[in-house]
Amino acid sequence: MTDRELLEMIAAQVGILTTQVDNLTTQVDNLTTQVDNLTTQVDNLTKDVAALKTEVQDIKTEIKDMNVEIQEVKSTVIRIEQEHGQKLEALFDGYVQNTEKLNRIESEVIKHDEFIFRRIK
Repeated sequence: MTDRELLEMIAAQVGILTTQVDNLTTQVDNLTTQVDNLTTQVDNLTKDVAALKTEVQDIKTEIKDMNVEIQEVKSTVIRIEQEHGQKLEALFDGYVQNTEKLNRIESEVIKHDEFIFRRIK
């Protein structure tokens, strides 16, 4: 083999190797781009998770506030029920006393009526 043939063969092999290295470089660049895209997606997901955590914490705070309000409403309802119960009890006691008084007056009126009817006859 002559030097020229040897140089041509080496040049051909270097050309093939150069093409293969270029292909590998392109593939590495594509992989780097994909990794960058995945990193961006992970960053976005991390931000979304952080936002969701904040929202969940806000919801928990709102639930705690609502529970406090519910307890306040329950306390108010219990107080109102007790106060109204006492007022109704006093009202019914007044009705009972009024009824007893009317019964006493009625019995006295009946006695007077009987007396008057006996006198008239």
